[in-house]
Amino acid sequence: MNATPASSPVVYGTEHVLASLCNSVTRVLSVATQGSVHYSAMVQRITKTCLKPDIGCFVLFDGGFSGLVIINFSAAAAMEIYERYMLSMGMARADLARSFTSDEVSNVMGELMNQVVGDFASKVRRELQTHITQNQPKMLALNQPVVLSVDANLDQPEARRVTFYTDSNNIFYLELAIDRTQFIKLYDFEPQEAPDPDALMAQVAGAAPTPAPAAPAAAPGDDDTDALLRSLGM
Repeated sequence: MNATPASSPVVYGTEHVLASLCNSVTRVLSVATQGSVHYSAMVQRITKTCLKPDIGCFVLFDGGFSGLVIINFSAAAAMEIYERYMLSMGMARADLARSFTSDEVSNVMGELMNQVVGDFASKVRRELQTHITQNQPKMLALNQPVVLSVDANLDQPEARRVTFYTDSNNIFYLELAIDRTQFIKLYDFEPQEAPDPDALMAQVAGAAPTPAPAAPAAAPGDDDTDALLRSLGM
């Protein structure tokens, strides 16, 4: 009687990690801009990552695996994302920055990238059952064609580039460099569901406030006793 061959283990590699990161980009930016951000189904295998004009943003992460995330925004893409995000926050159009080189634009793009990598790190914990930490995103606004490389200190780097499109079809690029690694599922498990911020806020808002402890009722004659003590200077 032949033994039943063991089923092949499920293996997650670089492309799975990249797809998870791309989904974080589309989720965060679509919510922030209240529009549609999507990415190409084709991914490029590249030899190195670079910061390029008009706005280059990068963040390093470390922990269960190490890597570098770069997003290179065109001026049009950066301004569209910035303007739609600020308008959705209630900012008047007349108060918006006019140039992609403005510090305000860089600060907003850096904050959004921080949210992207934070969302990605949360999914890594839930889906790959490991942990990564990130540093503060760095932004570089360039009005001339300058290409800069960031040293991520990776032992066996693999690099990929993905093309993204905004709601108005402006283009930006995501580049990912990580150590070559594979995650092998030893046994089946159900990934934890992502917490819903709106549901949490509603739960907190709907919680009944804790009643303040009632002051003890004054016993009969307490007022007369206090008056007597005051008259004696006590």
